[in-house]
Amino acid sequence: MILVTGATGFIGRHLVARLLADGHRVRCLIPPGRAADLPWDNVPEIIEGTVFDDEVLFKAVSGVHVIFHLANAQWWGRPRELERIELAGTRNLVAAARAARVGRIITLSHLGAAPSSAYPLLQIKGFVEEAIRDSGLAYTIIRSGLVFGEEDSFINHIALSLRANPIFFLMPGRGEVVVHPIYIDDLVSALVRSLETVDLVDTQIEIGGPEYITLEDLIRTVMRVTRMQRLIIPVAPYVLRWTTAVYSRILPRSLVTPQWLDLLATNRTAPLGNTFQYFGFHARRLEDTLLGYMRGRSYWKPLMRSSLRRRPRGI
Repeated sequence: MILVTGATGFIGRHLVARLLADGHRVRCLIPPGRAADLPWDNVPEIIEGTVFDDEVLFKAVSGVHVIFHLANAQWWGRPRELERIELAGTRNLVAAARAARVGRIITLSHLGAAPSSAYPLLQIKGFVEEAIRDSGLAYTIIRSGLVFGEEDSFINHIALSLRANPIFFLMPGRGEVVVHPIYIDDLVSALVRSLETVDLVDTQIEIGGPEYITLEDLIRTVMRVTRMQRLIIPVAPYVLRWTTAVYSRILPRSLVTPQWLDLLATNRTAPLGNTFQYFGFHARRLEDTLLGYMRGRSYWKPLMRSSLRRRPRGI
């Protein structure tokens, strides 16, 4: 039995679908109220609850041999919510997993995560990694680059921002920061293959796609694919953080969040050959993949849906 936390998130939805397609027995721990509209054709075993409910959590981990821990608040949570949901939640999960004698925990982190980081998201992710390494459980920590796909909260939000403003796009800094995007299906393949890769037990690895790209080149690539050309205006990151704080008071959600800016605060890359070295496949190129689902989309409906959607309640 495999337990997946954060199963209704962007990565979790794709991972559960792949595990079910491969014939694995899957159990999902999902927040109350979300079981009515599940995105999978084959429905896994569902346990409604959170990592803060000890009784529900112990039921979720009982009989489980591997946990994929994906629950997070990285795109919408304030620092206190990041600390509570990601760090405190991980510690609760680890305690329950040890009591239930779970064999292994596999979790996803970010390139650049470190407890000493000056940026809240990367700092919290660093503490989460420490909690898992010190848990006494067999573990695999996969640090990935920016994950992109049709419903992601990063590259997709660049396109939404371009649609929202027909004249210009505000770019953090001068766009010199280098990122290492990886397609969602490639990341899910890596997660699934890690189940059978003994060499990855008790290790931390870093993976990304087949290319590095600067932020400015990434923005221009999205403009080219979506055919939404805009004037790019460099803006100091701290100014954008202030602007984001104002937007968050006017709109239920802002397209650009503090965590979005945390991921662009410094270069975040992994060796280009790591995906093939660890998992035996070549990841897909960014622009070729974007052309498959971004070209021709108007983005008006997703823009309204994203801007007016309420922030999730704290788990």
